[in-house]
Amino acid sequence: MAAGCAAQQPPTAAPPAAPAGFEPAAAAASPAWPGQGWYRGFGSEELDALVDFAVGHNADLAQAGERVAQADARARQAGAPILPSVSADAGANYLAGHSAQGAGHELDWLAMPSASYEVDFWGKNRAAAHAALLEAGASRAERATVQLTILGAVADEYFDVLALRERLAVARSNQEAAQGILAAVEARFGAGLASPADAALQRAARDRAQIAVADLARQETQARAALALLLGRMPEDFEVSGSSLDSLSEPVVSAGLPSELLMRRPDVAAAEANLRAASADLTAARAALFPSLALTAAAGIQNPALPGTVLTIAGAGPSLSLAASLTQPIFDHGRLLAQRDEAAARERELLVAYRAAILAALVDVENALGALQQLDATRSFQQGSLEDSTRAFEGARLRYEHGAGDLLTLLEAQRALYEARDQFIQYRLARLEALVGLCKALGGGWRAPDAAAAARGSGGQHASS
Repeated sequence: MAAGCAAQQPPTAAPPAAPAGFEPAAAAASPAWPGQGWYRGFGSEELDALVDFAVGHNADLAQAGERVAQADARARQAGAPILPSVSADAGANYLAGHSAQGAGHELDWLAMPSASYEVDFWGKNRAAAHAALLEAGASRAERATVQLTILGAVADEYFDVLALRERLAVARSNQEAAQGILAAVEARFGAGLASPADAALQRAARDRAQIAVADLARQETQARAALALLLGRMPEDFEVSGSSLDSLSEPVVSAGLPSELLMRRPDVAAAEANLRAASADLTAARAALFPSLALTAAAGIQNPALPGTVLTIAGAGPSLSLAASLTQPIFDHGRLLAQRDEAAARERELLVAYRAAILAALVDVENALGALQQLDATRSFQQGSLEDSTRAFEGARLRYEHGAGDLLTLLEAQRALYEARDQFIQYRLARLEALVGLCKALGGGWRAPDAAAAARGSGGQHASS
């Protein structure tokens, strides 16, 4: 019995200790945690509208919301046994018979409410209700994780569409340049100043430019369709008005302490809630090994007033019934012990999952900060490559047009310029996607409900989801 009264046991091993700080130097700056409207920091009204639309229409997010409703309903079900259950019974039974000794008939009826209650000595019902509440909290955190993932995907796809349109414009510009050079080569060939090989070489360069345009146009169409899917819209007649990344700004985001990160990641909160629910389930499984006491009471009017095998009071009148039952499992072929062992193994599994969620959160932030740090380090090289390639192409084109340069040098300069412009667009896209990744890694403005309530009570500026 003493074992049955034992309090809920905490997890058998502590989660890994959070490091004192993140490795990239950017993490040492004053923290600027992303807010719930982190996507508005990119300065695009179109992106804001797309994200808001996705919140209300994305299919995965809608399913996650229904899973929350299911978890809440299960929590209400699990909490019901804590209080007595009350029901009303009414019935009638007519009896009639005939024999040589005579005939008779009787109408028995009753109308009475009844109540039953299981005395929760060992905390089984309370533990089950607590586990269900924790699972409902985990479901809410999982929905927040889905929402953060969806919103990040919408931003990434939107940026990808704009980058592809910008790359497509560069490819068309390169195609026009290749066509212009081809006209100059053919003119020189007609004047006997260029060889047939030069003309064929430039036609091949023009064809490659046309292929690049077609390939980028196909990718842009696929990216728009993927964005429409995230929004829960049909891809037909879905348009994006933006055409380049130039109108976007970069929000200021940095990480604070790793220990605070654990209160800002909904996936970590979900893993912790699932672990605590498993501990409560284990408490309930242990309590099921001990006796259960059930009390029942019924009172009302019935006929006969006291039906009994030995004593019967005929006639209609008030009636009262009280009962108590004590049940102790004796032999069930190890079923209850197996249920306890299953709950214990489930708790150990979720402890490992909780530790893994913490490590994954820390790794996500390290990767996001490292990516931004590396992109910052290459910014000047990206800009320098674009400027040098532009000057080299203009010089080679002028020299060729004046007969002082050769075609191969011009073609190499054109190829280098196109690659530099295309690479610079992809670099800007990578920076925007890295910022989105950092906002997601830092929790996207989500905070654990307890932490959010404390922040509101102390005048904090962060809101909970």
